[in-house]
Amino acid sequence: MEVEETGEMRTSWSVSGDTHSVLCDHAGKRKQDLIPEPVIRIIEDEEEEEEAEIMSDHKDSEEPRNKKVKPVVKSNSLTGVITPMKTAALKRIGQSISRSISFRTDARPLPPGPLRARPKASSFPRRRNSQCWSDTVESHDLTAKEIKRQEVIYELTQGERQLIEDLSLVKKVYYEPMLKLDILTESELGQIFGTLDSLIPLHEDLLARLERLRGSEKTVGEVGPTLLNWFPCLEAYVTYCCNQVGAKALLDQKKQDKRVDHFLRLCQESSFSRKLDLWNFLDLPRSRLVKYPLLLKEIQKCTPPDHPDEDTLPDALELIQSVVAEVNKKTGEAECQFYRRGLIYLEESQRIPEIHQSRFLYCHGELKTNKGQKLHVFLFELALVLTRPGDDRDVRGQMFNVYRQPLPNTLINLEEIPDSEAGGGGAFRGAFTGGNDKVKNCFRVSSRGRSKVNPYCLQANDSFSKQQWITCLRQAIVQSRDRTAHTSQSPLSLPLDPALCHIADLSLSSDTDMADHTCR
Repeated sequence: MEVEETGEMRTSWSVSGDTHSVLCDHAGKRKQDLIPEPVIRIIEDEEEEEEAEIMSDHKDSEEPRNKKVKPVVKSNSLTGVITPMKTAALKRIGQSISRSISFRTDARPLPPGPLRARPKASSFPRRRNSQCWSDTVESHDLTAKEIKRQEVIYELTQGERQLIEDLSLVKKVYYEPMLKLDILTESELGQIFGTLDSLIPLHEDLLARLERLRGSEKTVGEVGPTLLNWFPCLEAYVTYCCNQVGAKALLDQKKQDKRVDHFLRLCQESSFSRKLDLWNFLDLPRSRLVKYPLLLKEIQKCTPPDHPDEDTLPDALELIQSVVAEVNKKTGEAECQFYRRGLIYLEESQRIPEIHQSRFLYCHGELKTNKGQKLHVFLFELALVLTRPGDDRDVRGQMFNVYRQPLPNTLINLEEIPDSEAGGGGAFRGAFTGGNDKVKNCFRVSSRGRSKVNPYCLQANDSFSKQQWITCLRQAIVQSRDRTAHTSQSPLSLPLDPALCHIADLSLSSDTDMADHTCR
């Protein structure tokens, strides 16, 4: 209902889609209909007749006003003049008017309840559907121990199949498209993927052998001789795993290229990747290698004493453990050599022989100094080297500027700083905590008998990292001192033919020497 400036009232309502307008004077008498003017539309299909009747009764009882009348408010004043028969209809009218007004004001209607979408399969399944050996057979009369044995052998077989699928996927989805799209050169792809292509037929051979062992009842009898004959093939992993150190560095470097990063992210977001990135796939062979001894131990536990495998499984286990140890050793030497080539010496005195003689790394990672400076610290076999990551990269990967004087492990004093202790004084507290809180996860290393080398107060990222550093440092210190003591007491330390000593040195570190001289 509206009140015009002339003092006349106009009542409008909607019935069956037609808008009716009645003009009334101050006395409430109806005037001739003018041009229809929609004000508030009330559409209720089931109540149209009742609403029209109520609105016609309402127009005569309304008092003139100088502003618009809200129907919701006036609905309460009609209670006394409308018969009880119309109460329900009036209530429905008030509700409908309230709904219509709410859409004309700034207030927003209550949002509808969230639509519950149909559950769909995750696009990124992190794991494949696991299936046990028991799911593949309808019935069996095996003991619980023999069932366990069959389950482990089946897990070994399925693991080979899944590894083959993943390696084939890497070649098809990553290597070939990146080569065809010229995202990386063939040489760069060769460095990143290494000898991955040669590992696929290797595992296809083992899978075929294991499948042939499966009898008509889907059980495997003797598996030891097959594994014993096949494990020597895993020596091919030495080349692949040694290449991974440089491959990871090159891949991280190439990710700075927007084209490379965009392609890798698209692949990772696709369903086939199971939300794994390229490096996760490239590291699968190494993860598979270290799992073989664990699987063999489980098979051995479930093998009865009178089983034919009882004689061959120990030999197979010893063989695979030696293969894994050799791969780890060679990989450690490759890692040590790779990072040693990346060291940039600011002073000639920093080139201590212990760095050059080291064959492997205990650990390396980021630590902070007492001034809050971030350092990348390398704990080599015979020396502790503090560095600052350089801004430049080359074909060898990240470069590291040697910070201060490296420490031989035999001369290191290690001191663990409790979290309750102030540590390195006020400056040390202020660098990390603003001087308000206690310093945490810190330790101190210093050199024995060398006054020119100041102690280094270092802080790890967390307590777990701190404990790892302390454990590795203690191990390095003990083994370095034992090595020195053994060398000094060994009869081999007596003067020998210099030519023979020189040959022995070359046989151990000739590759390292050549690599170091080449990069210099």
